[in-house]
Amino acid sequence: MNFMATSKKRINISLPKDIELTLAKLAERDDVPQATKAVSLLRMAIETEEDEVLNAIAEERDSKDAKYISHKDAWV
Repeated sequence: MNFMATSKKRINISLPKDIELTLAKLAERDDVPQATKAVSLLRMAIETEEDEVLNAIAEERDSKDAKYISHKDAWV
């Protein structure tokens, strides 16, 4: 049988030198492997991206003539 060592998806990326150095410094500062720090930073970036998309949707819906719905009614 052939088992994978991890169930996580592995990817190869090429980093510019400045990003490589910054990632190494951050990982060392936090005493974690560079891959762990990279995952953490990617997770934060994805959450920020999601927040920006949701904010754009909310701003589009927010207008003076928008209909108000109470929290209670919205979740019925």
